[in-house]
Amino acid sequence: MTEAQYLAGRILLAMPGMGDTRFERAVIAMCVHDEHGALGIGIGSVREDVTLHSLLADIGIDPGMAPDGPVLNGGPVEPSRGFVLHSNDWGGSGSVEVQPLCALSASMDVLRAIAEGRGPSKWLVALGYAGWGAGQLEGEMRQHGWYAAQGRSEILFETSVAARWAATWRAEGIDPSHLVSQTGRA
Repeated sequence: MTEAQYLAGRILLAMPGMGDTRFERAVIAMCVHDEHGALGIGIGSVREDVTLHSLLADIGIDPGMAPDGPVLNGGPVEPSRGFVLHSNDWGGSGSVEVQPLCALSASMDVLRAIAEGRGPSKWLVALGYAGWGAGQLEGEMRQHGWYAAQGRSEILFETSVAARWAATWRAEGIDPSHLVSQTGRA
């Protein structure tokens, strides 16, 4: 590879047997990736200790019209910091477009808009993120730790959390049952 290939807008899938149990069967929406490093939001597992309504109550926002639902485990870095992945039909201060996948917002404005019924039409809330320093993700990919799938918004917004890892592999034309780790688990 002679030219840098950045992965913002793609979905990163943990390869079986990658060696880091924190990322077993991880599905990560890649939001930022450049020569300085990378940032992604985990979309493949739910935080068991919090729901959207409890999160909104904790930060002083009346849930209003927001349906209660799960909050995702966005990653091991800053696990109390919130992020919203959402459709591009809403944009606020600091929102970043992550083409072709979604938009990313980290301000309280998007949560207020969701609670008031004037937010994006599609959204996911996560706490924490996955981050890599300059060159770190590229090194992990050379060690076959990750697979970079195409960014498909239907995986984010129309596929259940538990099904995202396998559904993303299938969308790539790969049967996930053929992916066996060193432990023998698919």
